[in-house]
Amino acid sequence: MGKKRIVTKKGTNPSGKGKNQSFSSKKRVDTGVLSVQATYNNTKVVLADMKGNVLAWASSGNLGFKGAKKGTPFAAAKVGETLAVKAEAMGLKDVYVIIKGAGSGRESAVRGFTSKGFNILSIKDTTPVPHNGPKPKKPRRV
Repeated sequence: MGKKRIVTKKGTNPSGKGKNQSFSSKKRVDTGVLSVQATYNNTKVVLADMKGNVLAWASSGNLGFKGAKKGTPFAAAKVGETLAVKAEAMGLKDVYVIIKGAGSGRESAVRGFTSKGFNILSIKDTTPVPHNGPKPKKPRRV
């Protein structure tokens, strides 16, 4: 039996977007905010303008990493590089970095982003820290 094949004409794409097309943006931005959320299981990076409007985003799961590999520093570096390519198309030069979370991809996501030649104006860590922690368990009655 086998798989069914759909024959299409060469050079035409029904969606209108080709996979080999490079990312192009209409929006031109020179300064932005790079937010990195690094958990133990995944790394998400969001690029926004100074008003907070999201311009582009990427995550390790979005790039095709699965399972435990999503939380690795290698995956986070790839996320940073992917977002840097999108930021280059927008004409971005300077970036404020906000890091949140305790995952292993905190630093490597920023390193991957800056490897394309962006200026980091500041790095801010906004990881939530509990002041007193959760309520302790009740004493066990025997």
